[in-house]
Amino acid sequence: MTKRIGSRRRKTKQFMTKPRSVKGRYPIQGMIQAFAPGEKVVLKAEPSIHKGLYFRRFHGRIGEIIGKNGKCYEVSLSEGSKQKKLIINPVHLVRHKNAAGNNI
Repeated sequence: MTKRIGSRRRKTKQFMTKPRSVKGRYPIQGMIQAFAPGEKVVLKAEPSIHKGLYFRRFHGRIGEIIGKNGKCYEVSLSEGSKQKKLIINPVHLVRHKNAAGNNI
């Protein structure tokens, strides 16, 4: 059996870095945003906050809010034929623009 190489944050340099113009800014609006059950969201990591971050495989995926768990939200998404349930901080979630009723 071979030993696993690397950690959870391996190969994340591209999507875990902020542009120079917004470095050091703390996303207050992202922390206080609220979602309703059944709402569609896109998983987009906020690099300056590490708590409640999902695994890198799910970056850019679209999920559905199931409910709230403390400060975080439970998000359901499918990976192949399986349903996955993730607990994610709201700062890493963005409303899906093409969902019903959210034509922004």
